Amino acid sequence: VRAGQVIFAPAGDLIVLAPVNPGAEVIADGNVHVYAPLRGRALAGAHGNESARLFCSSLDAELISVAGNYFSAEDIPESLRRKPAQVYLDGDQLRVSEL
Repeated sequence: VRAGQVIFAPAGDLIVLAPVNPGAEVIADGNVHVYAPLRGRALAGAHGNESARLFCSSLDAELISVAGNYFSAEDIPESLRRKPAQVYLDGDQLRVSEL
């Protein structure tokens, strides 16, 4: 997904099989799966779905979000960078864990 592109999956999940480059956005009302490096922005649960999750094979994102709760690149722990990860809500806190 090239810089400047926005891909949106309304009322469902989004599965991306190619890298999401810096400046690109992938958005879904459900889960977002990126089976390649995630370097751009990824937003799961875009319309408030708090059970949505974000999965990626290499987390190096500019921004990640679930149901409006977000982390910018600076908030993502360095220990999880460039590793397979999942992002989810735990109560009202956004969590990132290694897969």
